[in-house]
Amino acid sequence: MKAGGGPVAQFDACPLRRRDWLAGAGALGLGGLGLLAAPGSAWAGRQLEEPLADSVRSVLSAAIANSAPPVPDFSDTEKRLSHLRWLGVMSERLKKRKPDFQTRIEFLQTVWYETRRAGLDTTMVLGLIQVESAFRKFAISRVGARGYMQIMPFWSRLIGDGDPSRLFNMQTNLRFGCVILRHYLDRERGDTFLALGRYNGSRGRSEYPNAVYAASRNWIHPDA
Repeated sequence: MKAGGGPVAQFDACPLRRRDWLAGAGALGLGGLGLLAAPGSAWAGRQLEEPLADSVRSVLSAAIANSAPPVPDFSDTEKRLSHLRWLGVMSERLKKRKPDFQTRIEFLQTVWYETRRAGLDTTMVLGLIQVESAFRKFAISRVGARGYMQIMPFWSRLIGDGDPSRLFNMQTNLRFGCVILRHYLDRERGDTFLALGRYNGSRGRSEYPNAVYAASRNWIHPDA
């Protein structure tokens, strides 16, 4: 991938693979789609504001620094074809929620890029977005969380430029969400269940992780 004319970064592997969390979903009996969360459901929560060490704050601030929209650059033809297959299938699945083709493709391309940039599983993050905002760019929760990945405004003050209105920008919102989730995964030493709970402000409870696992099954694809 190229971002803003900078060096090419190859995203051929993702540290957090689908099997790591899908195994947990199967163990919890989430084989069907009956547990999908509806917009405005009880899963809506909040990331909790916690003290950050200066070193952690610096790392997170650097991680969310904006750059130009990514331009895909693949190491070989098969990887490019694999990505295009995924993009085509996901576009069809998302059509009812995002009817405009260009908007849909830009959204999927950005999710694909930001998840790989953060070392996350794209399928899981799409499930999280479905649960958090039902793919609504301007969603606002009852506690003030904003956008696709429902980012609490305090994150703009802690690691951003202090302007919470920018959380309605697509790439900014997705980057914040992926960086925050990566931070929680690191804190929980790779435990997806606990990291998802922390993301929702309900660490240790099963409702929210279960809902994300279930919603993620809508976005499974072999080329993800």
